[in-house]
Amino acid sequence: MFALVLHSHLPWLANHGRWPVGEEWLYQSWAATYLPVTDVLRRLAAEGRGRMLTLGITPVLAAQLDDPHCLAGMHHWLGNWQLRAHEAAAMSEPSYRALGAREHRAASEALETFETRWRHGGSPVLRELIDADAIELLGGPLAHPFQPLLDPRLRAFSLSEGLADAHARWGHRPRGIWAPECGYTPGLEIGYAAAGVEHFMVDGPALHGDTALGRTVRDSDVVCFGRDLQVSYRVWSPKSGYPGHSAYRDFHTYCHDTGLKPARVTGRTVPSHEKAPYDPELASQAVDRHVADFVETVRKRLSSESERIGRDALVVAAFDTELFGHWWYEGPLFLERVLRALPEAGIEVGTLADARARGYVGGDPVDLEDSSWGSGKDWRVWAGDQVADLVCLNEEVVRTTLDVLDKAVARDGGAVRLRNRVYDQMLREALLTVSSDWAFMVSKDTAAAYARDRAHKHAHALREIADAVASGRDATAIRLADAWNRADNLFPGLDARRLPRPDGGL
Repeated sequence: MFALVLHSHLPWLANHGRWPVGEEWLYQSWAATYLPVTDVLRRLAAEGRGRMLTLGITPVLAAQLDDPHCLAGMHHWLGNWQLRAHEAAAMSEPSYRALGAREHRAASEALETFETRWRHGGSPVLRELIDADAIELLGGPLAHPFQPLLDPRLRAFSLSEGLADAHARWGHRPRGIWAPECGYTPGLEIGYAAAGVEHFMVDGPALHGDTALGRTVRDSDVVCFGRDLQVSYRVWSPKSGYPGHSAYRDFHTYCHDTGLKPARVTGRTVPSHEKAPYDPELASQAVDRHVADFVETVRKRLSSESERIGRDALVVAAFDTELFGHWWYEGPLFLERVLRALPEAGIEVGTLADARARGYVGGDPVDLEDSSWGSGKDWRVWAGDQVADLVCLNEEVVRTTLDVLDKAVARDGGAVRLRNRVYDQMLREALLTVSSDWAFMVSKDTAAAYARDRAHKHAHALREIADAVASGRDATAIRLADAWNRADNLFPGLDARRLPRPDGGL
């Protein structure tokens, strides 16, 4: 069986800058990936196709797709895209006129889709696919923390609240998760079992490359599925992946007058000003060749792995959803064609839940060790020397949060009987501080200054609210919490009363 797994995630960007890093990142991904990918899945579901792929959606991304501020900003962004297309169409260069016409059609279609299907948020769009059994939904912890480095109490709270958030949005509590960054440390499986999680993803090297079957983890019944790198890297590899083909639209080359992307890759060493104009027909032909290559790669891998283990094997290919459209313009077209071509080639396609139900789990339990899908497949991206300051900041913020809340609960008689928005906001800011994205962006030197600023901004918010609570300035604490909530108002269902107590109770 072949299982395609997509991981959809962006950090919380609303009200935290626009350009070059901030809400623009959200709107580009929304227009280029989330709109067309859900369109592809809806079309295929209308043909009666089901259980096509496993789709992970992090709570922090889901919150933005439902947020009124983001919905209004997205509508404005789509209208601006249409205006930029008009500007390109008015240029004298014939290739730019063609670009303007093509982009105008794309922007108009996106506007119509957004206005008819998305104006009430992303939850109705995704729930339609979940209810139609077109996909399996994977959940995850709130705000995407790197769980191995997180205090166990906050880790358990973040996961249970994340699963509850999914149920509130879609009427469905995920049975599987994509752990942020595929981060794992021994003992996580115990927390997963307690939260009702039955399966999760790890990267292939965590299983020493033996990904042909899911494996139960240590002494639990929780199953881990490993990403098959031989198949996954066929699509997404910096050196040889499909998106680098000469016919595909070049991600890095812009028309500086309009912000549109007019060129094709042309060649890996060709400078931007010498790249050839984008040709949709050439790109479509390349997609067909790559679909055929991918199907054959999957077929051969299934055959060889089945022969190796002496039984039917499983192949799991996993990617960031944003690859399909945002990073690789032709990605949604590839996705649609490959989801048609795989069954036509006689390849059984299913979800991770299908794999478990159909018996693609075997062998002895695996004693997973510390791992991730980051550089080196260890924790260096989130715990290395280059982010030592953020590791210390996270530890301080978590310690402050738990100490202040524990003392406040003890002062209130051992339990918080009524919901307290101040305590909720403290946890909200703490979780935003420890998001794995900030360390990743610093380690990879992608908008590192923005990432550090975001981590310290949320830490500052937590500190000043916590200081007011600790010093008994309740009116000040309420004022500060309300002010920060106007910017960071995600997860309205987050409830500090559900934070596990130091003695293990609730």
